[in-house]
Amino acid sequence: MSRIPHEIIHDILLQLPVKSLVRFRSLSKPICSLIDGQDFINLHLNHSITVKSNHSIILKEWDLFTVDFDALSDAVEVKHHPLYSGGGTEVIGSVNGLVFLRRSETNIAVYNLSTRECKKCYVAETEIPRRDLTTGYVYYGFGYDSYGDDYKVVRMAQFVREDGGGDGGGGFGCEYEVKVYSLKNDKWKKIEGLPIRLRLLSKPFFHILNRRGYGVFAGHALHWIVPQRRQLGIRDCVLGFDIRDDKFFELPQPYYENKGMNFQVDVGVLEGNLCVMCNYEHVCVDVWVMKEYGVKESWCKMFSVQGIKWISAFMFLRTLVYSKDGDKVLLEVNGEKLLWYDWKNKHAKVVRVRGGPSSFGSEMYVESLIRINDGDRIGWKKQQELDEEEEKRKTNRNKRDDFLSVGFKLKL
Repeated sequence: MSRIPHEIIHDILLQLPVKSLVRFRSLSKPICSLIDGQDFINLHLNHSITVKSNHSIILKEWDLFTVDFDALSDAVEVKHHPLYSGGGTEVIGSVNGLVFLRRSETNIAVYNLSTRECKKCYVAETEIPRRDLTTGYVYYGFGYDSYGDDYKVVRMAQFVREDGGGDGGGGFGCEYEVKVYSLKNDKWKKIEGLPIRLRLLSKPFFHILNRRGYGVFAGHALHWIVPQRRQLGIRDCVLGFDIRDDKFFELPQPYYENKGMNFQVDVGVLEGNLCVMCNYEHVCVDVWVMKEYGVKESWCKMFSVQGIKWISAFMFLRTLVYSKDGDKVLLEVNGEKLLWYDWKNKHAKVVRVRGGPSSFGSEMYVESLIRINDGDRIGWKKQQELDEEEEKRKTNRNKRDDFLSVGFKLKL
């Protein structure tokens, strides 16, 4: 190793998946120091994002599964995570290789799927403002504050009447409590001065279906759709929360096309860019991408999805990722199918994943070495132990197969 130039070793390591890098830390002290260095960690993440390597898709149902993006063939169940207890854990969001897990309102954690480093989060109590109210639906979001180099969880707790007789907001929506958790400081902060639009966030079944209650992270903010209220003449609103300064804002929307039909807007992300899906009565979906974050004029209609014979209705559509050649986009449709869509030729092809759930929500994930607990390598050691156990099992299986093969030949 001493004869190989440092630059070549560095470049070779940049190409490798995280699982290999975790193992190679034991090769030598210089290699370990290089892999553990913050500069290398950042470079490896940026390289993976740029060349679209080390990517997976998380399929979220009662259990969690991952599907390698390059192969898109087999789903692997995720069992070794901190909240695993036979299913029921949700992935709220994924940023830079970290995922935010929620099993209940009192059981949440941030987890690196690749290194298995984790941190169970301290949970702040919800402060119910009046005796006649109780906690209703709780919205979450997970994002990265690049200014403070901090990962944050946003929790928005809705309050409803305890007797079920109204929304708890005096006839105009619901009251909310918003708190932000800092992973770096392990503290929650209450947000004051909430916008009036937030009271209209809740709509029966809207956010529960297709996991719309989970904030979409793009730019430097989390985003939710405040659904339209036709009876009040209120259109869909994209409500943002800037996690750098912990402030709400409304994001400008594109000039949607008038197709003579009602439409519903959903929000998503496509390789870091915010996008909205304009769904015209489940017949046609226009996908718009914001090229320059926060600039209304930068909205660009990328493509429309319609007329696919084997899809009777587009109840929900989520954008995931462009293909490596940039000619297609991977979509989640109706929480049941993944498909490649060639928007130039208007051709769709179903991705058939073996071993996965029949219905699911999906989330893009990129492997990374990003640390959760600075200096703590318990997760890394656990990963190595599990890898070693798997190697032993493979060796034992091979020995057994060889033994049976020899015995069969001797019989002959």
